[in-house]
Formats: sequence, structure tokens, C-alpha cells
Amino acid sequence: MTTYVLIHGAAADAWCWEPLAAELRRRGHEVLAPELPCDDDAAGLAEYADAVVAAIGDRTGGLVVVAHSFGGFTGPLVCARVPVDLLVMLQAQVPAPGETPGAWWENTGYGPARRESDRGRGVPEGAEEDERALFLHDTPAALAEELLTGHQRRQSATPFGTPWPLAAWPDVPTRFLLATGDRFFPPAFLRRHVEERLGLRPDEMPGDHLPMLGHPAELADRLEAYRAAL
Repeated sequence: MTTYVLIHGAAADAWCWEPLAAELRRRGHEVLAPELPCDDDAAGLAEYADAVVAAIGDRTGGLVVVAHSFGGFTGPLVCARVPVDLLVMLQAQVPAPGETPGAWWENTGYGPARRESDRGRGVPEGAEEDERALFLHDTPAALAEELLTGHQRRQSATPFGTPWPLAAWPDVPTRFLLATGDRFFPPAFLRRHVEERLGLRPDEMPGDHLPMLGHPAELADRLEAYRAAL
């Protein structure tokens, strides 16, 4: 039995993993989806990793960590502390040694890439899209509504000023899974980002920024295929 450890992104709670977690449990696996201390101004990246390591407890072997979005800063920290079989980065930010999450946006050229993507979609310069259009356009309406009305949290700025502490990527098999419909992290930007920082060509699947809500069965299939290939 595999234990899937699911790490959520910023300004959210672990509810976003529920459809995927149900699918993985149906297939006979254990799922851990710890709550990160997003709204705690005393918590930085170390405390985020502490929360995940505490949830893992004394489990050893058969661990697959899946890190989504801002969880990309936490997932590798967990892998440096716990023996993990596989790290899957899902629409995730890829940190560099010593980089703060706050500096990541400029360092990676996110702003110009996002503006180019928006122009290609016909979004006027400076226009603000609502959260449904930007993050959840490929998520079932009922799930999008539940996320927006019941599962958003205040995101503390503290971890965005915390340098990523590892000197190098942890020694763990790593895959990157890219959702091709994401408007927040455009596919062309992520392909370049992942190749530059991990030397990997991302795998691709349908979905918006939260493919675990819109495509849980296909995401589970992808995770299971990664696991079987180890």
C-alpha cells in the first residue's frame, strides 16, 4: 500500500484534495492531506514542512509526496527529512537554493510570461479576472463554489520572505505534472521554468490550476503510473 502525502498551496486548506483523496482511497491507498499553517504569522517554510512531517509520523516506505502550487516550496523540504519514494510537483513553483518565495515571481520571469499569455487569450492589459475565470474555469461549478465560499484562508506573508534552505534538490525521484488549461501558471511559462530548474520535461494533463478538483480520476491514474514505474 502506498501512502500519498498531499500538500496544498497558498491561501487554501486541505479540502481541495478531497476528490483525489477519495479516488486514491478507493484504489486501496492511504492518503494524508495535512493542513499547513497558512494563516499563522509565526510560521515560515520550516513550520510548513514540520506540519507535513508530523502528519507522516513514523511511516516509512511507500511514501509519495504530491506538492501543488506554493506547496512546491514545502514538498522538497519534506523529502530532505523523510525517506520518500517519489515527489510529484503538480502545477508547482520550483524553488532555487536561497530563493525566497517572494522573489520567485521576478526571478522566473513570471510577470512578462503571464502578460503574454493573457494577451493571447484576449484579456485586456491590466484587466482583473475573477477567481473562477483565472483558477477554476475547468472545475465543476459546485466544487468551485464550495472552494471559494468555504475553503479559502488568509495567507500570511511570512513564508514569502523565508529563503528556501536547501543547497540542492533532494535526492528523490521527481516528476512534474502540468495542467494545460491553467491560466494562472500558463503552460508555456511552466514548461520553461521546469526545464530550467529541474532539467525535466513536464508531463501534461487537462485541467485548470486545481486539476485535483476537475480531473481527480485522471490525476490518480497519472500518480499510479508514476508509482508503478519506480
